[in-house]
Amino acid sequence: MDTCANIGCKGIMEWAYSGVNKSVPRNAGPECAEYLSPHRRYMETVIVMSVTVLALACSWRRLKVPEAVYVRRDRGGRRLLLVLMSLIWGMEIGYKFSSSTVIYLLNPCHITTAIQIYLLAASPNSLVTAVFRIHLNFLNGPLLAFIFPETDSRILPLEASIYWIQHGMMFVVPYYLLRLGGAYNVEKLTDFSWNIASYSMAIIYHFAILQTIAVPTEVNLNHMLCPAILDPFGGPYYRIFAVIHQAILCPLICKTFCIVAAFFLTSFGPTKIKKTLCCEVAANGEPKQHSNGHSHID
Repeated sequence: MDTCANIGCKGIMEWAYSGVNKSVPRNAGPECAEYLSPHRRYMETVIVMSVTVLALACSWRRLKVPEAVYVRRDRGGRRLLLVLMSLIWGMEIGYKFSSSTVIYLLNPCHITTAIQIYLLAASPNSLVTAVFRIHLNFLNGPLLAFIFPETDSRILPLEASIYWIQHGMMFVVPYYLLRLGGAYNVEKLTDFSWNIASYSMAIIYHFAILQTIAVPTEVNLNHMLCPAILDPFGGPYYRIFAVIHQAILCPLICKTFCIVAAFFLTSFGPTKIKKTLCCEVAANGEPKQHSNGHSHID
């Protein structure tokens, strides 16, 4: 931290975090930054990064995306969701700039929101399928945001309301995209390669990026410096516990979300709209299935 201060790292980034409320417990400040010793942080980073990089390398080779050609078709529902998500994310950006807390835009839920905006806006292709499958493993973020809400520092008009709306919409978007089918399809329920790869990416992001920024700024980005007050695993090993229980929670939520979506979209009478989850829903609302098991029209 001293080295970073000597080269003016804090001064360069101060505009992005000077408004962080240090009076909120475990939010920022020296006490939070010193919760773990530099030696412990270093050892945890080396061990966790080594394991996750290896897991990513092994799982990456097993990732497979269906080969199909998709044609983009305009849809009112997607346009509406794109406008809503862009408005929500734009308001969040505005709040962060007006309160000098831009650094919080690095938190995973904001990144996931940006990914969902991309999925709604991009033309369907194999990259969209890969990004869609990966981002489904980040739905632990909005779930934890509902269970352990952190709105104490949100004091601007409607800022707390946007918090709830944003995290709620993060579940609505993937459900709607699964409803469309086509490029928005998922792997087999027994295939955990995407889960392992996605989780490894998330852990690498936390330890390589969030921690690197959190330490010199003393801002507790996604609790990389100290645990939340409500964290049941609070203590010197809280990050190790987090790595373990999130390794279970991330694929569990992803698979559960897909199972629930499949039930409502393919089995439950009032909401059933197609026979299989990968089946395409045409513009007229009729399901459309091709011989390769994946749709060609978005």
